[in-house]
Amino acid sequence: MLKVRIIPSLLLKEGRCVKGVRFTSFRDTGNPVTAARIYDAQGADELLFIDILASKENRKTLFDIISRTAEECFMPLCVGGGIKDTDDIRKLLLAGADKVSINTAAIENPKFINDAAEIFGNQCIVVAIDVKRNDSNEDKYGVFSHCGTKQTGLDPVEWAKQAVEQGAGEILLTSIDQEGTRTGYDLDLIKSVADAVEVPVIASGGVGSLQDFADGIQKGHASAVSAGSIFHFTDQSIIKARTYLAEAGINVRSRELR
Repeated sequence: MLKVRIIPSLLLKEGRCVKGVRFTSFRDTGNPVTAARIYDAQGADELLFIDILASKENRKTLFDIISRTAEECFMPLCVGGGIKDTDDIRKLLLAGADKVSINTAAIENPKFINDAAEIFGNQCIVVAIDVKRNDSNEDKYGVFSHCGTKQTGLDPVEWAKQAVEQGAGEILLTSIDQEGTRTGYDLDLIKSVADAVEVPVIASGGVGSLQDFADGIQKGHASAVSAGSIFHFTDQSIIKARTYLAEAGINVRSRELR
């Protein structure tokens, strides 16, 4: 059985870290390289960097920040935002990324997933799926692109299955409704996707307590848990999260602290 990973997420906007609620009302949370150094020192399994407005504003990810972070940190980096083609992926990998997260471009051209996986390997390609409950039917979910601003008409479970068929090595699943609220993961959503695909699913959106991490794994069947607000705005840390999960009997990775 794969060991569970704890993955802090950093959202980038105009070169700074930001955090919002339900993909809106973003506020500055500091320098991304400084934040990455802290997470690396605490033994984070990976770090997720997402340039939140890159696709919406039709521009490229901030390569210089990725390069500086890779020079100073030893944890794997997964980078997303504004990735349009395999050239963008190659540049990010050369800048120091270990994986890339693609969302809007994959929705617009699912074959892009296959092309990228064939060139760089499935383990390098993470497909991000941003999901929101349907306003008229709370039991139904829909996939959104362009930083949660464009409804696609896709069903998250079916889209996840298609993405894996095309070559995605992982799914990054974010609940827009829960994101930034600190009220817990959408466990029904996570479980529905995790049980439908054979690749790891990273749960994202809503963590407000250490128990939420455990619930994402034990009840949501996620292979990895990601969070931002709990690390930005509370006294919880990667170290405390790892200890809590281990004491709950969850098979977490161990990293030597720097």
